[in-house]
Amino acid sequence: MSSDRSTQSSGGSDAPDADADTEAEAEAGVEPAQPGLFAAPGFLRLWIAQAVSSFGDWIGLLAILVVANRVGGDQPGGAITLVITARILPGFFLASAGGIIVDRFNRKRLLVICDIVRASVLLTIPFIDRVWTLVLASLVLELATSLWSPAKEAIIPNIVPERHLTAANSLGMVAAYGTFFVGGLAFAGMAKLGAAFGWTDIGQVEMALVVDSATFLVAALLIATLPLAPHITAAHRKRDTDRRIDWGQGFRDLREGWDFIFLSPQVRAVLVGLSTGMIAGGMLIPLSVVFNDEILGAGSAGHSTILVVMGVGAGVGVSLVTLLQSITSRRRQRAGSEPLGRTRQFVTSLFLAGGALGLAATVSISLAAYAAVFVLGVAAGSVYVNGVTLLHENVEEVLRGRIFAAMFTLVRFFVLVGMAIGGFLSDGFNWLFGELFDNRIEIGDWELALPGVRGALWLGALLMLLAGALAGMSLRSRRGAGRRAPQSAGTGEDAS
Repeated sequence: MSSDRSTQSSGGSDAPDADADTEAEAEAGVEPAQPGLFAAPGFLRLWIAQAVSSFGDWIGLLAILVVANRVGGDQPGGAITLVITARILPGFFLASAGGIIVDRFNRKRLLVICDIVRASVLLTIPFIDRVWTLVLASLVLELATSLWSPAKEAIIPNIVPERHLTAANSLGMVAAYGTFFVGGLAFAGMAKLGAAFGWTDIGQVEMALVVDSATFLVAALLIATLPLAPHITAAHRKRDTDRRIDWGQGFRDLREGWDFIFLSPQVRAVLVGLSTGMIAGGMLIPLSVVFNDEILGAGSAGHSTILVVMGVGAGVGVSLVTLLQSITSRRRQRAGSEPLGRTRQFVTSLFLAGGALGLAATVSISLAAYAAVFVLGVAAGSVYVNGVTLLHENVEEVLRGRIFAAMFTLVRFFVLVGMAIGGFLSDGFNWLFGELFDNRIEIGDWELALPGVRGALWLGALLMLLAGALAGMSLRSRRGAGRRAPQSAGTGEDAS
């Protein structure tokens, strides 16, 4: 049937025939073919831009760490710590202000400007010979990234039909994190290539930074061609015609965003669920080393195996969510029912993640622990994709920048909190279990060792279960259900 329509389309007077075919299909009970995700105007360009810039960003991060080690002199560790801190702190203190910028300025221009700024800064790094200037460059890079990420998320629903949001977010996660391994391999390959040409380490790093800069310029070029109309309406533009800095309006915009978070059950559930769950996720990263040594005894490869298995599980989880959503969407179209069950998937995945982490912390057999960690990764991938999709579906355009800026800030903050407190909790539980149980429980012939790392991971599992409970309670709350920004604020009739 589609081939017949494509043949007719070459004639120029085929629209009535196509409409007649569609009506005939509907009368016959045949579901008309829906265009795929990549048929959405601009999505392929946006996704390629994200993948290219993420690929370059991972290369650039590795190169900057090498530069930090070089300019650090007698204290390379301190230099690296300062650079990493400069890449982390801006997101905490400026994310809310960045969200206001994303909501009040042309997002496409903002994305292009951020990519150009990042490309320009990267080209200056080979000339840096002081730690403080490298920290300043890293700070500027992170500021641009703190604006780029929520702006990109805010325009996704403008490009992608609602039925494809899950697939789009899954592919976005692949572009953001799946390129880490490719970037690492590319950086190592460039180092080998530089060594083959007799270049020093400095020359190899310069090549990596030039490649990274080029990726951002390519991304800027792709984004500049996106078919996006400005989201700022005539009413908003009239309010800001004097171009004066209205700090009171900025605070009102900020309060409006946080009010929406507290009043919208879906947004509140996503942010609470992701934030609480990320504490446990952050704890697992440093504690996986201790768990491998004290529980599994799997040797030096055990730690990396745990992280790789969790990463593979997350990839599988993303794929499963996309497949399940596609099946559910087709069933909804045939049955004419509206609910997609996304909120249920989000809450269920949080509970599944908590149960899997608790099981992984309890078993002492490597294969069983790896299986539980794999399930944990599957659940984590599902939580992230469903959470971001829920935000896309329930946040009006004029508020998306602030909401996604808040999400990125909370996720980053609680991951770091989990990483920071994991070791202390492990030591504290080790003392407590030693005092209470002599670090073991014996029931007949059965014995369970109780090192502190087990207690810390059990606490992490409880936090994930608590995240699921809090998210479920928020979604059951009817207060503020359906609350959105005024439609007049988000419609882009003004295309100037």
